[in-house]
Amino acid sequence: MTWKYNDTILRYGRVLAFLLLFFNVTLSAQQQYELNTGWKCIRASSVNKTGEEISKHSFSLKDWMPAVVPGTVLTSLLYNKLIPDPFYGMNNEQIPDIYKVGRDYYTCWFTDDFTEKFAANGEHVWLQFRGVNNSCNVFLNGHKVNSAQYKSMYQRQEYDITSFLAKDGHNRLAVIVYPPDPVGNPNGGQGGDGTIAHSLTNQYVTGWDWIQPVRDRNTGIWDKVFIKKTKEAAIANTHVVTSVPGKRLPGDKQGPATIKVTTEVTNASDRDIHGLLTYDVAGQKVSVNVTLPPHSKQLISFPDYTLKEPKLWWPNGYGKQNLYDLSLKILVNDTMASDEEQLKFGVREVKGVWNTHTQSREIQVNGQKIFIKGGNRILSDEMLRFSPERYDAEVRYHRDMNLNLIRVWGGGITERPEFYDACDKYGLLVMQDFWVSGDCNGRWGDDTFKLEDTIARRNYPDDHRLFVTSLADQIKMLRNHPSLAIWCGGNEMRPPADVLVPLRDSLLPQLDGTRIFFEYSNDDGMSYQASDGPYTIQPDSFFWSHRSYGFNSEVGSVGIGDYESLQRFIPDQNMVVPWYDTSAHKWQIDSMWKYHKYSGYDSAIEAYGHPKDVRDFAMKAQLVNYNQYRALMEGASAHMWDWYTGIIEWKTQNPWTAMVGQMYDVYLDPNACMYGMQEGAKPLHIMYDPVDKSILVVSNLFDSITADIYGGICTSTDKYLFAGHSLVVIPPQKCTEITQLKIPFDALIKQNRANGAFLVLYISGGKSDENIYALPSVDGSYRWLSELHTATSVAFAHYIDDNTIKVTIANRASYTMSFFNRISLVDKNTKGRILPAFYNNNYISVTPGGGSSVIISFTPQKGVDPMVCIEGWNVPKQCIEIKKR
Repeated sequence: MTWKYNDTILRYGRVLAFLLLFFNVTLSAQQQYELNTGWKCIRASSVNKTGEEISKHSFSLKDWMPAVVPGTVLTSLLYNKLIPDPFYGMNNEQIPDIYKVGRDYYTCWFTDDFTEKFAANGEHVWLQFRGVNNSCNVFLNGHKVNSAQYKSMYQRQEYDITSFLAKDGHNRLAVIVYPPDPVGNPNGGQGGDGTIAHSLTNQYVTGWDWIQPVRDRNTGIWDKVFIKKTKEAAIANTHVVTSVPGKRLPGDKQGPATIKVTTEVTNASDRDIHGLLTYDVAGQKVSVNVTLPPHSKQLISFPDYTLKEPKLWWPNGYGKQNLYDLSLKILVNDTMASDEEQLKFGVREVKGVWNTHTQSREIQVNGQKIFIKGGNRILSDEMLRFSPERYDAEVRYHRDMNLNLIRVWGGGITERPEFYDACDKYGLLVMQDFWVSGDCNGRWGDDTFKLEDTIARRNYPDDHRLFVTSLADQIKMLRNHPSLAIWCGGNEMRPPADVLVPLRDSLLPQLDGTRIFFEYSNDDGMSYQASDGPYTIQPDSFFWSHRSYGFNSEVGSVGIGDYESLQRFIPDQNMVVPWYDTSAHKWQIDSMWKYHKYSGYDSAIEAYGHPKDVRDFAMKAQLVNYNQYRALMEGASAHMWDWYTGIIEWKTQNPWTAMVGQMYDVYLDPNACMYGMQEGAKPLHIMYDPVDKSILVVSNLFDSITADIYGGICTSTDKYLFAGHSLVVIPPQKCTEITQLKIPFDALIKQNRANGAFLVLYISGGKSDENIYALPSVDGSYRWLSELHTATSVAFAHYIDDNTIKVTIANRASYTMSFFNRISLVDKNTKGRILPAFYNNNYISVTPGGGSSVIISFTPQKGVDPMVCIEGWNVPKQCIEIKKR
């Protein structure tokens, strides 16, 4: 069953409303709950009433429509079927753009009626917004709550609404939300004309080379709204810092670590408060006495705590992601709990040291150097429809690709705490950009598209004081996550000087001080004389032979999805193969493909033979995808600690149905980019250097291993022309050439060179690996693959448990490779793919007479009967039943 993206996001948001997180805190239902049902909205210009009037129950909401909160104006319009799905075809062009219709068109009132009894006995009730774009005024029961208009996409709001609550417990909240000002002209430039950056808001919404403009500029209450209840004393912004001295190895036997805890305590009452502030961790209690004057806030520090034999948190591929629970409360008069919170943290220490050999920053965790294999991330969805399940799925995909870092790009958002929860869980370090981009903020002149010159644009946004205040707030919100490793001033551009200096010299040292800071994403502090790219398709050998920057923050290639993915948003009449017009000397590309930002494959597809139709084109594109990203990561890994300390691929996904740079589509359907990346980024990996034809093994392990290395050539006429093996000691944290294994390519396949051949490489032993390359013929083509005989593959599938399936493929052919098999979990009734689903491998090849297994993990869905379908390059499509346990 194909994931019905819009409906599923909304449904999951409701079903899992009880999974509430705020300030990295999960509180009991009596203390905190989310306002995520019963919202209504209307265009503000259609209501000639004040907020004080609208927020009274006597005001009728008869003509108001249901609203989606968290969400944007477009989210609610789509929910009410008032706009078409902007992801499909040219539907986005049917939605009025705010630049043409004006800001009033998307200025909206949002209301929510909720029940909360009138506070008594020293109770206080707090209204909390985790994100509104871009400015708003808040009213409750006929009263204005905020004294000044709120203006920032990236700042939480909290109001003590105790005195505004209705005596009968029936309350109405009314919020008027205004779009950014200016809204920016979506004129085709990166970030349009750039003026969207005058405000503190997301910049991508005016269009980029991977997205069309978002028509409402994401106006709305885009993140969660909470009611929190406390007594007189409230705690917030608890901060946990862990110190892990020395150089550690994963394992249970660890020297001690130090835990430092601070928290902010507010006295909301008219009297002095004397209390005991205490936290529990690992069965131990740490306390401190506090005294607060009336209506005051204090930062309270606990005594340092020494944690013996800590369970450390490690990045993916290097160790376990151990997490601790911390329970904190404040007792007033030593008996009554006035407020409490629970949070998770990881014990780890991150450092950045300068590697003089690579001339780039080296990332260390717990004293060990970590070779960074990262992916750039935009954000999940252009309409900001987030859920813990979607975050979990996307971060899990990154984990499954054997990556260990995600960079959150500066033209988007500060991700929500649930994203970092998933990164904590799966071991993905995070490099978080702040809200600056070289495109909008004036790194380049760009007279064609930008309204103002670089000098003016480098001073964006207009309100620098608000920028600094918002930075402080978001740092506080996210700083407890062990996954968060790097703060970055912006994408390819520093913030203005009077923002950068307080951020670097005051905010980060005072509010965090535990992480690496780069002034911008490719400054000299990250990699000397750095730039980024390339972003287009390259020969696979390019990634092996071309030396890039020591820590390249952006390098990538193509990435369309397969035919099933294209069908989700390209109408049938637009399924037209791109072709090169030799008379006009240019590519002819369907207008729908252009609208969805197709990035050309140049001659790479033709190397496999001229595509018969779009299905054939998409299949060949997947093989290009796989080879490109395997080569990208293998070439980087082959030169780790020599040329590179890290590399971050551009980019792993799109928040819209774009046809460029993605490991999985916006519906969470992976393509071959993901599995090429997964192959090339394995922590222990055998690989072939296409430049000097050597065999290498890269190890990111901390220990040496002894392994049997096998290699062989397989053609279409013989099972193996050559097979050899050698017992080799593989050193840790290094790429090693396997000189003991000599494969005389020219001599062995000279007679078959016109037909090409497969190179098969294995590591066997306690840790294993397999890697299969299709080698080109002497003219550099792969057309010989189209002449492969049909493989007689047999497949079996059975349930391991309710959420896990094992698929086994056996190749019974005596000489034919079962090549490039895509495995899909589908609904037996519709044959649509069940999404998301997680495959430990895919697009697999099986040697003659051999076999291979794939594990599929998924969440069962009501009314969906799963089955497995397999289709390969030379393997007819077959769908098989899944046997019960």
